Amino acid sequence: MRTTRRYLAREIYRSSSVVLVALLGLFTFFALIEELDKVGSQFTLLNLFYMQALAIPTYLYDLLPIGVLIGSVLALAGLAQRNELVILRVSGVSGLKLLGMLWLVTIPWVIGAFILSEVITPAAELKANDVSLRLLGRAEGGRMASGYWFKEMDANGGTRVINISQLSADGSVSEVTLYEFRPGQELATMSQAAKGQFSGGKLRLTEVTQTTINETSIGALADAQPPAEPATRLEQIPERVLDTSLTPERLIARVLTPERMSIRDLLDYIHYLAENNLTTERQVVALWRKIAYPFTLFVMMTIAAPIAFMQTRKGGVGSKVFIGILLGVGFFMANQLALNVGMLSRWAPWVTALVPNLAALILAFGTLLLMENQHGVRRFIQTRAPWSRTLS
Repeated sequence: MRTTRRYLAREIYRSSSVVLVALLGLFTFFALIEELDKVGSQFTLLNLFYMQALAIPTYLYDLLPIGVLIGSVLALAGLAQRNELVILRVSGVSGLKLLGMLWLVTIPWVIGAFILSEVITPAAELKANDVSLRLLGRAEGGRMASGYWFKEMDANGGTRVINISQLSADGSVSEVTLYEFRPGQELATMSQAAKGQFSGGKLRLTEVTQTTINETSIGALADAQPPAEPATRLEQIPERVLDTSLTPERLIARVLTPERMSIRDLLDYIHYLAENNLTTERQVVALWRKIAYPFTLFVMMTIAAPIAFMQTRKGGVGSKVFIGILLGVGFFMANQLALNVGMLSRWAPWVTALVPNLAALILAFGTLLLMENQHGVRRFIQTRAPWSRTLS
């Protein structure tokens, strides 16, 4: 049994690797064609190649389930065409045993997908955003045209809104604008700093220009009376240190889209958003989808099993691969549809993430059982419905 498992693993890994390389090449080529119009004096062709190289982990993360499905179908269909699956069946390997071996073969893919999801893809996405901001003047993820925005509560019960034009992975920031509100949502101060640094629960701002609004001036203006003191006071402060709940990891989380963040960073960022009464719906859905991602690979392998058991005379390797591609694309579209409909309809996050996988798993597993026991099913039908003999 161990020899059989190793043989299956070798065939599946080889086929899946070839399919993934082909898909990566295809998607990278189309992305290069789409981005060619950005090439100029500031953004060279070499920069474009570098950007696409940074995007490869993201492409691989998205294509891995479909690549595993097509590669597994290709490998198993080849075994069926060479009658090697028939030999396995004759030697006592049932469909369920074969499915168990396929699931064991999937475990290295799951480990690789976890490393890709938790380490490689977030680092590549962060670097790609940094390069895009430096070369093109814009970045994806949570950056607006005005920069990155953060909101938190301060120690006095007020609200603090921080706008950052540029930030780095080490927690250093530049062109910072800080708005501080009193508990009644009245603006107390506005500070602008050239540079800043987040570390140890502190925000250290340098070269600060601070405008303080007199608390009594708001009431005086509301009564249409001139304030007794100047309405604002302008100060130049070399350095200012604030207690903050923001950390370099939370800054990075704001740069990345939720789907590209690691599970640990997502949990921390969801906790930060919840503490500051900010919406967490998209982040929670992304967390559940990341948890369900390794399970998707097992679903893909389960779908590949019944396709491989199809009789060769009903279609060769090409037809089985074509069916595998259709099922893979259909599953991907159903998954995306469930995500969009779930967000609009406010479904529970676990429903959005798990229901498509569970539905596909049940259908594939049921199909495998029917193919495994097709003679018994036919005998049962003929026993219960004798008229089916005349129809046949």
